[in-house]
Amino acid sequence: MVAVMELWTQRGGRLGTAAAGIGAALLAQSAGWGQEGQVAAGLLTALVAAFGLPNAAAVRRAVVIAADRPAAQAGRTGRAEDGAAPYPLMEPGLGRAALDRLPMALLMINGHGMVIYANLAARALFERLREGEHYSMSFRAPDLLDALSESLAGAAPSSFDFTLHGDRSRVLSAHVDGGGAGAGAQPGGRRVLCLFQDRTQDMRHARMRTDFIANASHELRTPLSSIKGFIETLQGPARDDEAARERFLGIMQAQAERMQRLVDDLLSLNRIELNEHVAPTDLVDLGEIAHETAESLAPMAEERGTAITTDLPARGPRVRGDRDQLIQAIGNLLENGLKYGGDGPVELSRAPATPDHPGMVGLRVRDHGEGVPAEHIPRLTERFYRVSVKRSRSQGGTGLGLAIVKHILSRHRGELSIESTPGEGSSFTLWLPVERAGAPAAEDDAPGPDAGVPAPSHATGA
Repeated sequence: MVAVMELWTQRGGRLGTAAAGIGAALLAQSAGWGQEGQVAAGLLTALVAAFGLPNAAAVRRAVVIAADRPAAQAGRTGRAEDGAAPYPLMEPGLGRAALDRLPMALLMINGHGMVIYANLAARALFERLREGEHYSMSFRAPDLLDALSESLAGAAPSSFDFTLHGDRSRVLSAHVDGGGAGAGAQPGGRRVLCLFQDRTQDMRHARMRTDFIANASHELRTPLSSIKGFIETLQGPARDDEAARERFLGIMQAQAERMQRLVDDLLSLNRIELNEHVAPTDLVDLGEIAHETAESLAPMAEERGTAITTDLPARGPRVRGDRDQLIQAIGNLLENGLKYGGDGPVELSRAPATPDHPGMVGLRVRDHGEGVPAEHIPRLTERFYRVSVKRSRSQGGTGLGLAIVKHILSRHRGELSIESTPGEGSSFTLWLPVERAGAPAAEDDAPGPDAGVPAPSHATGA
């Protein structure tokens, strides 16, 4: 893009508003591209300016000029239409190099249906694509083949989505422009410009959003319906039944608390996702955070007749992290162990270093519960996924705890590994990049007198 803009400056930067409007409409509005399309529009508009094209179809002609193999050396001029001033030809290879840098796939087909240019993105997208071959040899998508055939016959520009099948099916958006009915009479014959954008991830994210909204609505609807039913009962048959009223009010309170937990987790997940691309910069002590979190959950462990055992140094190691989020991640794993780990203790310890996690420190939470069948493990971090819906709800789970842990670790550039054996229990390990020795520390992060001193293994709770 820098090279194209420099060329634009050298040529005087003469760009009419009509040409700019056509470029923006063709690549940004008509095709509905996103940020990548805006980049492409900027590059192609710069090409138009470099050539000084005077009138309609400027963008398409700019690509034709840039993509066609140069017919002359730098400094020669091409013949303009309708007596307009001639336009300068681009230096050999510069136009193709500029188009090859476009992030979206672009190709050009001549009036005989031969592929005369395909940029790097197009060649990566369509493995069978070859310059110099007929387009029918490169594509197996009926919608695309029909659009190309119609465009060569003079049809108006078209935009559409289609599925590209292969080892991995992908959803693509296409914009096909052959210039319309009169374009075949222009010098050099008809040229059909094709632009493609891979929308597979966009479609997947759209499905995830739809599923998320549906699941969240369902999770809220159930307690709301329960509360509504009890209110109607209290207003009717149980109006004067004090025992029933006390029991129903207790159930209603539990359902309201369930909704509150769900809303809190949804808001928490949203906050984490908003900052997921921004890695934390604070130096925090992982051992200190782990001990603090375990101690805060001691009342919950005691209430359930079990304990949390810790086998960790009192201080260290240090990691770059968000203290509150790490407390939340460790707390979610410990709470899961207390809820689903049976009567045995929940163990919090350092995980042995592994070749799969170089430069990382592991914090392991192990329980001795029923375990999780292997087929469920890959989906445990999905939102609202539960191995047993009934059991999860009875324990007050929202189905979002492990999803929150996953996104917190993603922000910290860490990982979550899960191991489980049915009948024996489960292990959840947080892997975080460890801060190298000798890194500068803030005053508050300076190690205390007990830094590196192993803390005695002890239990919190019953």
